[in-house]
Amino acid sequence: MALGRLSKCCRSLLREPVKGAFLGSLQPGWIERCIGAKRHLLSEDVVKLQDFQQRKLAVAHLARSSQGNYIELFSEKLQRKNQLILKNELKLLLHLCQSADDMVIARDAIYRYHAENQNFAFGEFKFGPLFMRLCYELGMEDMAVGTLLDERMKGFFNDATSFNITIDMLFTKGSYESALEVVRTMRKEGIPFNNDTQILAAGTCYKLNTAESYGICTALIEERQSKGLSIPRHAYCFVVALALRQNDVEKARSLYSQILNTDNRLCQSLKVLMLVMSGAVTDAISTLSAAVLPESPVFVKKTEFSQEVVDLLCLRTEGGPHMMEVEQVVTQLKQGGQVTQQTLDIMLCHTPRGRKKAEPIIEEGRISRRTLRPLRSTLLSE
Repeated sequence: MALGRLSKCCRSLLREPVKGAFLGSLQPGWIERCIGAKRHLLSEDVVKLQDFQQRKLAVAHLARSSQGNYIELFSEKLQRKNQLILKNELKLLLHLCQSADDMVIARDAIYRYHAENQNFAFGEFKFGPLFMRLCYELGMEDMAVGTLLDERMKGFFNDATSFNITIDMLFTKGSYESALEVVRTMRKEGIPFNNDTQILAAGTCYKLNTAESYGICTALIEERQSKGLSIPRHAYCFVVALALRQNDVEKARSLYSQILNTDNRLCQSLKVLMLVMSGAVTDAISTLSAAVLPESPVFVKKTEFSQEVVDLLCLRTEGGPHMMEVEQVVTQLKQGGQVTQQTLDIMLCHTPRGRKKAEPIIEEGRISRRTLRPLRSTLLSE
């Protein structure tokens, strides 16, 4: 009974977006402080940890005013085999977990729920991303991977988001072998790769930097090309960088030529690196010279190059006929603020900004002539 009362109390909160009082509870950078992660490949639009945390705060506020400890009551229910785990009860449980002990109960609950419902359609709601966000927030990547790869849970994580969040979690921890295993499992279970998956898989292979990971990465790219599917620029950059790390300059050049828009510092730095590694020093100098904008206005976008790429060019031309020319163009770039200390690795492993949320348009003072009530935009009422 107590479970039912609390579940009913919080049901509407789990259905509706969190608004108002809890929006100011989280400060920028809270994710990094919570789990120490600094090198995400997924944007907040995908991971949605901030939104999840806001919901947890709101649910915890309501739960404190209810009788009994919900998680303890749920643990007792798990001991009774004759009681079904209901969808709203499980949603509420996952929003109340705060510790590793709570997560053990949550894991047992989703195992039980899956066993009871695997022959039925779950509807539109997917528990996989919710469980993975909880693991991400609490830094429990081992539990996330163990649960995701468990044969008994096959079909429960039937969406790309659950796999993507898990791979990103492992990537931030440097567990690249485990991340690649998740990629393999996703493919084996027939979960379609989306653009985020492609970026994560390419990034994982780049970090591993082995002949095997290089083969996997290029095969994934070529497969999508053969099917006419789009490939994100970020994924292309990872595989180009990996090809260069594997000293396959020709493959790197071939892949680079397929990037539609190379007008950013990462692509330009990769281009110069390819030219230097292939011995085309004069072409590298020409690329740098074309980018020099010493006296341009502040608002004019300037092409930047990584310091490590510039240093490699200087090293390759030291004592040669092009040394003075290189020194001159590098000096001009530095004076124009066009050489960044960021390494190629930092440029590659950056967190996307995500899509900017549009502010709702609020029109004040409009009143219906028929009802004499304020008119409300359909956009705001959805």
